[in-house]
Amino acid sequence: MTGGYTGKILRVNLTNKSTGTIPTEKYVEYGGGHGMGSAIFFDLVGDQLPFEAFDPRNLIIMMNHPFAGTFMPASGRCEVQGLAPMLYPIEWFGHSNFGGRFTAQLKFAGWDGIVVEGASDAPVWINIINDKVTIESANGIWGMDTWDTQEEISRRVMPDLKHGEWAEVDDSFTTQIPAVVCCGLAGENKSRMGALLHGPGSQAALGGFGGVFGSKNLKAISVIGTGSAPIANPQAFMEARLWFRRFQYNVDDPRRKDMTGGFFFWVNGSPAGANVTNNPYFGPNALPLVPARAAACASCPRGCRQRLASGDSNESVCAGTAAVRLDDATLKMTRLGNDLMQKYGLGHWQFMPMQGYVQGLYKRGLLGKGKQIECDLPMDQFGTKGFLDMFMRQICTRQGIGKDLTEGLARAAKNWGIYEEDCASGKLNLAYWGTALHYDPRTEAEWGFGSLMGERDLMLHNIANYPLHWMPEAFRMEGRKPYLTAEQAAQITAHAMIPYEGDAFMLDYSDGPTGIYSEHKVKQVAWVKHYEKFWIGSNGFCGWMWPSFFTNNTADFKGPTPQAEPRFFNAVTGKNITFADGMELGRKIFALDRAIWTIQGRHRDMEVFPDYVYEQDTRGDLLPMYDYKTKKWSYSDSTGGKLDRARFEEWKTKFYAFEGFNTANGWPTRKTLEDMRLKKVADVMQSIGRLG
Repeated sequence: MTGGYTGKILRVNLTNKSTGTIPTEKYVEYGGGHGMGSAIFFDLVGDQLPFEAFDPRNLIIMMNHPFAGTFMPASGRCEVQGLAPMLYPIEWFGHSNFGGRFTAQLKFAGWDGIVVEGASDAPVWINIINDKVTIESANGIWGMDTWDTQEEISRRVMPDLKHGEWAEVDDSFTTQIPAVVCCGLAGENKSRMGALLHGPGSQAALGGFGGVFGSKNLKAISVIGTGSAPIANPQAFMEARLWFRRFQYNVDDPRRKDMTGGFFFWVNGSPAGANVTNNPYFGPNALPLVPARAAACASCPRGCRQRLASGDSNESVCAGTAAVRLDDATLKMTRLGNDLMQKYGLGHWQFMPMQGYVQGLYKRGLLGKGKQIECDLPMDQFGTKGFLDMFMRQICTRQGIGKDLTEGLARAAKNWGIYEEDCASGKLNLAYWGTALHYDPRTEAEWGFGSLMGERDLMLHNIANYPLHWMPEAFRMEGRKPYLTAEQAAQITAHAMIPYEGDAFMLDYSDGPTGIYSEHKVKQVAWVKHYEKFWIGSNGFCGWMWPSFFTNNTADFKGPTPQAEPRFFNAVTGKNITFADGMELGRKIFALDRAIWTIQGRHRDMEVFPDYVYEQDTRGDLLPMYDYKTKKWSYSDSTGGKLDRARFEEWKTKFYAFEGFNTANGWPTRKTLEDMRLKKVADVMQSIGRLG
């Protein structure tokens, strides 16, 4: 296997309190992370599907990757997989991920991943100290919030640790503290809104995996290691890292800062600690109020989080800090509301729309004391910190209206009898699989189509949004012309999109012959899914930084993609793959995921957007569009756009054919799977009559 791997994956059975190992070599062809996790899930329980997410047979898989513990830029994320209870209408095999330092410590402890199966009869936590793994009682920890949990576990693992001093761990010494990931009160009570939290603000926010921890009576996993990260060719890795500096922001030479205005850091790669509520970019009242500095996950030069002198809202991403709605409140109060959400362990991306929807139901006269939807909360105090504390606690403890809301917005609205009506109207804008709308499928087609062809919101901002979207928007707000024309932006992006490089029409967001319903958009969405599955998910990459098509730091504006990914991968692992090889592995992993969803009951008839996406106009954005009549590109406003239902169905047929799926149902075919050496997957699908 050479570099990048420790050679073993930890397997923990909570039912019989046993531990064992899975040899990494069996799954090394998938790279790491998401690919390995999908293959392990199928091998262990694929032939037992379908079952529910809170069934003890469900797995929690937390996978490492070759770059963990190295200084590969923005590669410190941990992939979490299993049946995801938040997803709707079926608890699809899903994924989430979180940053911080967990993967680095896991690698230093000698593990390429963790697979947790079964369920304990009493609350426990998993304690990993290098090769030593124990299942500990969670007495005194169960019931704690996420921050206190991490502090208490650190004290139990290293009782003699003093700040700034070396501590002995397993006959070695370290100044580190354990990396702990845990659920909060929401997860303990099996809330589908439950997130996993690591550190003060690194969430695995989507999927409801905190609730899966709770269903297993698992409070936390703690890991600390004193080893190292094996690198096959250290010299080549160092040369790659030095080469990469040309694409990075240099604080001593901040080139072309004026080219993107307030959204400078999104393209230039500068520290983006301002990308949170203590920043100058979100309105005139959002100027820094306390001293702050950028904070980053392990290995990341980007620093998209902040650490405040006041300690409020530390290390939370932008969505986290904006998730809690406190009407007319100071930034201090908003940050404290965010901290409350993190401590309860509520997934920020789903909690954000929940507040607005509940308030909307109150204003519509549907919710309140004695109303159609019974609620004993003081709705007239909505937006105060006291109200939010009561609101969150009801969700986390299944009390009052929280009994419904803890199941997520889709299931709550279904229980109230208003799901179909509110989804059709857009009042409940759950665009794909019960997850809240992020980028609108009527405008950002690759985001919306890619999310629907998957199992959840993509959450991969650098796929196409910057600067194809944000750069022209920033300049429009400032009354200036973008520094790249629409044609230049499309061509630079297309140049990097191996193996479909050169097809600029992939970036055409018009509804013309080369636009969002064409075979060109099929290729872009396929590229997105394949890159997502291998380069992002299987290598711990952060979607805030990768892929990197653009930079303001080079003369030609071209970013390090597609040269950087294989250059770093080969240096660490000792392999010799190309960028296209990685994309083909991503295609294989996507087909495997599709097969698992097919076994669970996926059909093309389910892959549709809510009615409002087809029937209502949207507020538009500036996006590259090609005018087929004039043969010219421009940044055009997509205001008024809506999807054409029939043309989208035609697009789906093209996409299924392109991926090697049956066009009648969207299922992978035997030929496609066998060509990918997934015959056993095809056999299981055939045994239940779902082979495309």
